[in-house]
Amino acid sequence: MDDFEYATEIEVRYRDLDTMGHVNNAVYATFLEQARMDYFRDVVGAELEDVGGVIAHLEIDYRQAVTLDDDVTVAVRVPELGESSIPMEYEILADGEVAATAEVVQVAVDPETRESRSLPELWRDRISTYEGL
Repeated sequence: MDDFEYATEIEVRYRDLDTMGHVNNAVYATFLEQARMDYFRDVVGAELEDVGGVIAHLEIDYRQAVTLDDDVTVAVRVPELGESSIPMEYEILADGEVAATAEVVQVAVDPETRESRSLPELWRDRISTYEGL
């Protein structure tokens, strides 16, 4: 987590578990979504629903199970902004150990034309100058 600039805590809910007693693999994407919402609120100063974006890419590599009793943290970094895209890299940690790594690319979309649009300069400035962890 040393190379990540932002982190947020995620609460594991009983409904997140599968019949094996660990967090279902599909729930990891929900953890990423929650971390993305927190990142946009805390770093960009925008609510995720106001961003007007779509997920163009999602990749998750699982390393270990997460259980109901684990303290879960999701670390986030933005390696390099595109013209209309925000690539984000994640580490999902369970009790301080890496449980999964992920990459998501979100593309800003104009709600009227449904075409990609340039990222606002304010977002670029806030993301590039953020000094979190």
